[in-house]
Amino acid sequence: MRYAASMLGSRLGASLLVAACALGAACSPVKRPDGGEGLLQVGASAPDVVAKDADLREVRLSALRGKPVVVYFYPKDGTPGCTKEACAFRDAWARFEKGGVAIIGVSSDSEQKHQEFQREHHLPFALAADESGSVAQSYGVSKKLWGYSRVTFLVDRRGSVAHVWPDVDPGVHADAVLAEAAKLP
Repeated sequence: MRYAASMLGSRLGASLLVAACALGAACSPVKRPDGGEGLLQVGASAPDVVAKDADLREVRLSALRGKPVVVYFYPKDGTPGCTKEACAFRDAWARFEKGGVAIIGVSSDSEQKHQEFQREHHLPFALAADESGSVAQSYGVSKKLWGYSRVTFLVDRRGSVAHVWPDVDPGVHADAVLAEAAKLP
């Protein structure tokens, strides 16, 4: 009896994994347009990101050369973890500004949802609406059933990836990123 239950559990687990893969959950590394797989590595050139700040002005990563930039990917506007992460960056904003560090958040939400999220939580940094998924793919960030994986890239003054956080604790992450940015030449 115990063996039969174990086999049933194994089959159920395998079936759920197959179903998750079929629904688009990340089952293998993302193939990037540059031919690589998985997350961009330290030293790689950071692909451009176009976002809108809280005043609806366009912000381009490429136009921010000369200063460090945090590019963080998150699943969805308004969810508990994403709100916690965005508000942690907001609460540390003065320290990021003092350090000359810009921030761009990226999710697959629409520009309108981003605007609502920015207004509701008083977010002073830019958010990129990556509805097509092309920005996430260029960084090698996977998309799961609920949205993008939570991954952060620190881009140095030359436009290269200086640090990657592949798994993030939204509540304390802003401080870790700020500490790493302070180490940049």
